[in-house]
Amino acid sequence: MKPVNQQKNIMKPLKKIKPKPITLFQSLIPMVLLIILLAINVFVFEDEALAGTNQFVLLIGGLIAIGVGLYNKVDYEDIIKKITKNVRETTRAIYILLLVGALSGTWLLSGVIPTMIYYGLQILEPQIFLPACVIICSIISLATGSSWTTSATVGIALVGIGNTMGIPVGMIGGAVLSGAYFGDKLSPLSDTTNLASAMAGTDLFTHIKYMLYTTLPTYILTLIIFIIISFNIDIADNIDITSTLSAIDTTFNITPWLFAVPIIVIGAILKKIKPILALLLGTLLGAVFALFFQPEIVAVVGQGQQLNAYTAYRGIMNAITTDIAILSPMESLNSLFEAGGMKSMLNTVWLIICAMFFGGAMEAIGALKKITLSLLSIAKSMFGLFASTMASCVIVNLTASEQYLSIVVPGKMFTKAYKERGLAPENLSRALEDSGTVTSVLIPWNTCGAYHSGVLGIDTFAYAPYAFFNIITPFVSLAYVALDIKIRRLFTPKAA
Repeated sequence: MKPVNQQKNIMKPLKKIKPKPITLFQSLIPMVLLIILLAINVFVFEDEALAGTNQFVLLIGGLIAIGVGLYNKVDYEDIIKKITKNVRETTRAIYILLLVGALSGTWLLSGVIPTMIYYGLQILEPQIFLPACVIICSIISLATGSSWTTSATVGIALVGIGNTMGIPVGMIGGAVLSGAYFGDKLSPLSDTTNLASAMAGTDLFTHIKYMLYTTLPTYILTLIIFIIISFNIDIADNIDITSTLSAIDTTFNITPWLFAVPIIVIGAILKKIKPILALLLGTLLGAVFALFFQPEIVAVVGQGQQLNAYTAYRGIMNAITTDIAILSPMESLNSLFEAGGMKSMLNTVWLIICAMFFGGAMEAIGALKKITLSLLSIAKSMFGLFASTMASCVIVNLTASEQYLSIVVPGKMFTKAYKERGLAPENLSRALEDSGTVTSVLIPWNTCGAYHSGVLGIDTFAYAPYAFFNIITPFVSLAYVALDIKIRRLFTPKAA
């Protein structure tokens, strides 16, 4: 029999090995390799990189980070726990994204989005063509949540109309994209809007409300600039949009009553109803209005000839969950009358989960803290913190060539720094959108720049000087910081 003291030694748990402090060089290894891999990925797959390969590259980046952590004696289980915690914190954002997809499907099926387009197009007048482009694209992008959809549909039509007037295509492209990105920033249907709020850890509608402070002044300034430009160029007197309006009116039952749906949802949001409930309300209202105002379309989407209980249920569920396409007499409008339902959000959900794997690993091994401290050692003031955040977003847009990652990577890097400075998370989410979202389209090799340039048939360097909304937004945002306007604080940090 073994002595008692020897038995105690056997039963005593092993002492946990203390990890070695991570160096700045080690912290940058996963980040630099991730950027290189993403750049290669985007070069090879181009727009298709969003369909999954970028997500896998994020997993590789996370595994590299884990390898660095294990080299520094960080416990593997601690890393996995941190990754799991990060993924769990995005659950609410994922549900919101799925409901956003469902809402966009029923709003197309019910004719809400086509009605917005129909009446939006009618405000077009020759002498205010450029500001009208901004307004029309704003309406459509707000309704769809997608600058890409706006550019590929009405954007193309506006470029054609502007060409017949003799307006330089660069100006038209800048006006289209200024409006498209206004909606892309503020629409609750937008991937980037949801992604930025999720990365910063703030509520979706709190994020949107806070963005209004910098976005609306920039938007008004953009409109003023385009109005001034319009007074200094020769514009044709007649524009014929009859065929476009006729095609929309032939396809859908267009009526002002359909505006009741977005008005009710906006009212619910203003009453501070929770985002998930507001989006669910919008989805269900869209479904009900579709049955009343677009019964033939619901039947066709439900794979039937006439509306009955079977085709109604099938049509509504198809719009909510999966891809639907509604054909119109005008082929150029067909891509606008498509929606992906909840299914269309799965790539973004997948991206968030994989980004949380990378971010969780980087946080667990101490890399994010080390990089952030290094940046903060240079930017010690509040202005420096915001400027560093926004510069990081632009750098990721330039290097990784991907809009989503310009939000994800800096978002994870700076979250803790904002908390430690007593700044509310909506400050960070606004900074991410005011730099990462809007500047992506100004870079030719970024997926956004390449896409819009190809769709509109306008070189990036031709429209970039006229994309005033995208250019001005970061500077307006920094001006708010410099003047300490609408910077919400949770507490005042103690002096060092």
